[in-house]
Amino acid sequence: MFASGAQAADASGDITVRVDRSRITLDVGEKFAFRTTISNNGSAAASGLVAHLNVLDLRGDVYVDPEDWSTNRTKYLDPIPPGGSTTVTWGGQAVNSGRIGLYVAVLNRAGAPRPPAMGSTIRMDVTARRNLNAGGVAPLAAGVPAFLALLTLGVSFSRRRFRRDGGS
Repeated sequence: MFASGAQAADASGDITVRVDRSRITLDVGEKFAFRTTISNNGSAAASGLVAHLNVLDLRGDVYVDPEDWSTNRTKYLDPIPPGGSTTVTWGGQAVNSGRIGLYVAVLNRAGAPRPPAMGSTIRMDVTARRNLNAGGVAPLAAGVPAFLALLTLGVSFSRRRFRRDGGS
Protein backbone atom coordinates (compact mmCIF):
# COMPACT_ATOMS: atom_id res chain seq x y z
CA MET A 1 0.00 0.00 0.00
CA PHE A 2 1.21 3.52 -0.73
CA ALA A 3 1.71 6.21 1.88
CA SER A 4 -1.16 8.33 0.53
CA GLY A 5 -3.60 5.45 0.93
CA ALA A 6 -4.75 5.90 -2.69
CA GLN A 7 -4.67 2.97 -5.02
CA ALA A 8 -2.03 3.37 -7.70
CA ALA A 9 -3.08 3.49 -11.31
CA ASP A 10 -1.70 0.80 -13.57
CA ALA A 11 1.20 2.56 -15.34
CA SER A 12 0.73 0.41 -18.43
CA GLY A 13 -2.92 1.32 -18.97
CA ASP A 14 -4.02 4.47 -17.16
CA ILE A 15 -0.83 6.52 -17.53
CA THR A 16 0.34 8.19 -20.73
CA VAL A 17 3.60 9.98 -21.37
CA ARG A 18 3.80 12.75 -23.97
CA VAL A 19 7.05 14.47 -24.98
CA ASP A 20 7.28 18.04 -26.26
CA ARG A 21 9.52 17.25 -29.26
CA SER A 22 10.63 14.41 -31.47
CA ARG A 23 14.12 15.56 -32.41
CA ILE A 24 17.05 17.53 -31.00
CA THR A 25 20.14 18.53 -33.00
CA LEU A 26 23.25 19.80 -31.23
CA ASP A 27 27.03 19.53 -30.88
CA VAL A 28 29.01 17.52 -28.33
CA GLY A 29 29.24 19.53 -25.12
CA GLU A 30 25.99 21.45 -25.63
CA LYS A 31 23.18 21.25 -23.09
CA PHE A 32 19.69 20.08 -23.93
CA ALA A 33 16.28 20.15 -22.27
CA PHE A 34 12.83 18.77 -23.00
CA ARG A 35 9.56 18.21 -21.15
CA THR A 36 7.27 15.26 -20.65
CA THR A 37 3.64 15.46 -19.60
CA ILE A 38 2.52 12.45 -17.60
CA SER A 39 -1.25 12.06 -17.54
CA ASN A 40 -3.54 9.91 -15.42
CA ASN A 41 -6.40 8.71 -17.61
CA GLY A 42 -7.80 6.43 -14.90
CA SER A 43 -10.64 6.89 -12.44
CA ALA A 44 -8.40 6.68 -9.34
CA ALA A 45 -5.49 8.82 -8.22
CA ALA A 46 -2.13 7.59 -9.49
CA SER A 47 0.43 7.49 -6.72
CA GLY A 48 3.70 5.72 -6.18
CA LEU A 49 4.95 6.45 -9.71
CA VAL A 50 8.53 7.01 -10.78
CA ALA A 51 9.68 8.46 -14.11
CA HIS A 52 13.08 7.56 -15.52
CA LEU A 53 15.06 9.07 -18.40
CA ASN A 54 16.86 6.55 -20.60
CA VAL A 55 19.71 7.38 -23.00
CA LEU A 56 21.09 5.02 -25.65
CA ASP A 57 22.95 4.91 -28.96
CA LEU A 58 20.47 4.09 -31.72
CA ARG A 59 23.13 2.77 -34.12
CA GLY A 60 25.15 0.68 -31.70
CA ASP A 61 28.39 2.46 -32.64
CA VAL A 62 29.17 4.23 -29.36
CA TYR A 63 29.05 3.21 -25.72
CA VAL A 64 26.69 5.60 -23.94
CA ASP A 65 26.90 5.98 -20.17
CA PRO A 66 23.57 7.60 -19.23
CA GLU A 67 24.96 9.02 -15.98
CA ASP A 68 27.38 11.12 -18.06
CA TRP A 69 24.49 12.60 -20.04
CA SER A 70 22.24 13.54 -17.13
CA THR A 71 22.81 13.50 -13.40
CA ASN A 72 19.11 13.63 -12.54
CA ARG A 73 17.47 10.83 -14.53
CA THR A 74 14.96 9.57 -11.94
CA LYS A 75 11.97 11.58 -10.68
CA TYR A 76 9.61 10.35 -7.98
CA LEU A 77 6.23 11.78 -8.87
CA ASP A 78 3.64 13.31 -6.58
CA PRO A 79 0.20 11.70 -6.81
CA ILE A 80 -1.68 12.58 -10.01
CA PRO A 81 -5.47 12.92 -9.60
CA PRO A 82 -7.86 11.21 -12.04
CA GLY A 83 -7.84 13.15 -15.31
CA GLY A 84 -4.84 15.18 -14.11
CA SER A 85 -1.28 15.47 -15.31
CA THR A 86 2.14 16.62 -14.25
CA THR A 87 4.97 18.05 -16.35
CA VAL A 88 8.59 17.05 -15.80
CA THR A 89 11.53 18.94 -17.30
CA TRP A 90 14.57 16.84 -18.18
CA GLY A 91 18.00 18.13 -19.03
CA GLY A 92 21.53 17.09 -19.68
CA GLN A 93 24.59 17.55 -21.81
CA ALA A 94 25.59 15.78 -25.04
CA VAL A 95 28.67 13.66 -24.38
CA ASN A 96 29.09 11.50 -27.50
CA SER A 97 28.52 12.23 -31.16
CA GLY A 98 26.10 10.03 -33.03
CA ARG A 99 22.41 9.24 -33.22
CA ILE A 100 21.18 9.06 -29.65
CA GLY A 101 17.76 8.00 -28.39
CA LEU A 102 16.09 9.50 -25.33
CA TYR A 103 12.89 8.15 -23.80
CA VAL A 104 11.07 8.35 -20.50
CA ALA A 105 9.48 5.35 -18.83
CA VAL A 106 6.98 5.63 -15.96
CA LEU A 107 6.41 2.70 -13.68
CA ASN A 108 4.99 1.87 -10.30
CA ARG A 109 7.46 1.93 -7.41
CA ALA A 110 5.92 -1.25 -6.02
CA GLY A 111 7.71 -3.14 -8.79
CA ALA A 112 4.59 -4.84 -10.07
CA PRO A 113 5.39 -7.05 -13.09
CA ARG A 114 3.63 -4.79 -15.61
CA PRO A 115 5.00 -2.93 -18.61
CA PRO A 116 5.89 0.71 -17.93
CA ALA A 117 4.17 3.58 -19.70
CA MET A 118 6.59 5.14 -22.16
CA GLY A 119 6.76 8.29 -24.20
CA SER A 120 7.90 8.51 -27.79
CA THR A 121 11.59 8.32 -28.51
CA ILE A 122 13.36 11.62 -29.03
CA ARG A 123 16.01 11.30 -31.73
CA MET A 124 19.07 13.32 -30.85
CA ASP A 125 21.60 13.98 -33.61
CA VAL A 126 24.88 14.98 -31.99
CA THR A 127 27.79 16.16 -34.12
CA ALA A 128 31.42 16.25 -33.06
CA ARG A 129 32.43 19.87 -32.76
CA ARG A 130 35.76 20.61 -34.34
CA ASN A 131 37.39 23.38 -32.41
CA LEU A 132 40.78 24.65 -33.51
CA ASN A 133 41.18 26.51 -30.24
CA ALA A 134 39.94 23.94 -27.70
CA GLY A 135 40.38 25.34 -24.22
CA GLY A 136 41.86 28.58 -25.58
CA VAL A 137 45.34 27.07 -26.04
CA ALA A 138 45.94 28.01 -29.71
CA PRO A 139 47.92 31.18 -28.91
CA LEU A 140 50.09 29.24 -26.49
CA ALA A 141 50.51 26.28 -28.86
CA ALA A 142 51.63 28.59 -31.67
CA GLY A 143 53.48 31.08 -29.49
CA VAL A 144 55.84 28.74 -27.63
CA PRO A 145 57.41 27.19 -30.76
CA ALA A 146 57.68 30.65 -32.36
CA PHE A 147 59.37 32.03 -29.23
CA LEU A 148 61.82 29.10 -29.13
CA ALA A 149 62.64 29.57 -32.83
CA LEU A 150 63.33 33.28 -32.29
CA LEU A 151 65.41 32.52 -29.22
CA THR A 152 67.49 29.98 -31.18
CA LEU A 153 68.03 32.46 -34.01
CA GLY A 154 68.98 35.16 -31.52
CA VAL A 155 71.54 32.98 -29.76
CA SER A 156 73.00 31.88 -33.11
CA PHE A 157 73.24 35.48 -34.31
CA SER A 158 74.88 36.57 -31.04
CA ARG A 159 77.50 33.82 -31.27
CA ARG A 160 78.43 34.80 -34.84
CA ARG A 161 78.71 38.45 -33.89
CA PHE A 162 80.75 37.63 -30.80
CA ARG A 163 83.23 35.56 -32.87
CA ARG A 164 83.46 38.20 -35.57
CA ASP A 165 84.18 40.93 -33.04
CA GLY A 166 87.14 39.03 -31.63
CA GLY A 167 85.54 36.90 -28.93
CA SER A 168 86.58 33.32 -28.42
